[in-house]
Amino acid sequence: MIIKKHNLKSNYLDLHKVKRKQLSVQFSLDGFSFSAFDIELQEFIVFVEYTFNSKKQTPKELLNNIQQVFAKETLLLNTFEKVLVIHVNNLSTFVPFPLFEEDYLDTYVKFNNRIYQSDYFVYDFVMNQDMVSVFAPYVNINNFLIDQYGSFEFKHYSTVLVEKTLNNYASKDEVMCFVHIFKSHFEIIIGKQRKLIFYNTFEYKTTEDFLYYILFSMEQLQLNVEKIDLKLFGKITEEDELFLDLYEYVRNVSLLEYKSDYNSILDIDINCQRENFCLFNTID
Repeated sequence: MIIKKHNLKSNYLDLHKVKRKQLSVQFSLDGFSFSAFDIELQEFIVFVEYTFNSKKQTPKELLNNIQQVFAKETLLLNTFEKVLVIHVNNLSTFVPFPLFEEDYLDTYVKFNNRIYQSDYFVYDFVMNQDMVSVFAPYVNINNFLIDQYGSFEFKHYSTVLVEKTLNNYASKDEVMCFVHIFKSHFEIIIGKQRKLIFYNTFEYKTTEDFLYYILFSMEQLQLNVEKIDLKLFGKITEEDELFLDLYEYVRNVSLLEYKSDYNSILDIDINCQRENFCLFNTID
């Protein structure tokens, strides 16, 4: 297990001293990260990331690793005014609200994914969009967290991605394209005037896979690679092969200029903030 830890100020190592605080946690099969936010001071005070140094975990293996971390990580053994959990997986889909019926949650997701009888589906209302996000959370993780914290709120990461990119960056009349990158998959979000035009997630192993899915999506939507404004964020820097190769095909490609009311107090670099975009966009 590889542990990357970022603490903003030494006095925040004892979170019991902070009267009002929010915990935000993001889980994926590659690991998890969390942040603590001082509600009164309106600033992030802790960021910690755990990356598991092995093949992608099963949900059961993920829970075992999380239980080991919780047994040692004193920062998590606090009382929080609010706990928000973000689930990262591909068991999700967006459904236009006029077509949405709560009795058919599993039906919506199985169009694009292989699902099992044991999968449990819920949904989010997506802010400022006439649609809902239907998804399967990690139920075993949720059950574990209930024992730790009692009630908490949870969302799918695609909900956070769409809401925050469109509301914060896609307000112009021109079409904007965003690509959020993980180690083995990425998401394409295309919007205009804060409204979603296109969203999809793709698994990739090579740079060629990455380029193909992006360029094919643009072609299907008849977007001009010479004019479209393409912003990259997530696990990406300007020195990465993915960025350099994409730049050969799309004229206006750049890293997302991360904007947040709370970033100025974070003692971590901009690449880390961009990589953990969802986690740092959990404050209402």
